[in-house]
Amino acid sequence: MAKEAAAAAAASSSSPPPWKYHVFLSFRGEDTRYNFTGHLCRALRQKGINTFMDDYLSRGEEISPALLKAIEESRISVIVFSEKYASSRWCLDELVKIIDCKKSNQQMVIPVFYKA
Repeated sequence: MAKEAAAAAAASSSSPPPWKYHVFLSFRGEDTRYNFTGHLCRALRQKGINTFMDDYLSRGEEISPALLKAIEESRISVIVFSEKYASSRWCLDELVKIIDCKKSNQQMVIPVFYKA
């Protein structure tokens, strides 16, 4: 699946895209940040794929405007569904925004099922 995302991102980068990011990674931090998702992000970035991962955003009760903007500005969203993904209100809010962008912005969505 990472190859599909890389190919789509590379194809979209041949002309100036309206996207700030090639890929947005949606994941439950405590489940996959320091293993699968972290490795995926590093591999995509090493291939020159501009990838957004919420390394620096502070957590709060509600999803931040910066995170919503990053979703809107991404060509592809990769959703890493882990065991506890659905137990996070934050993750579910991200998922709703991603689906909205899929419908309105023709954003590509790639689901990944991690230990589910």
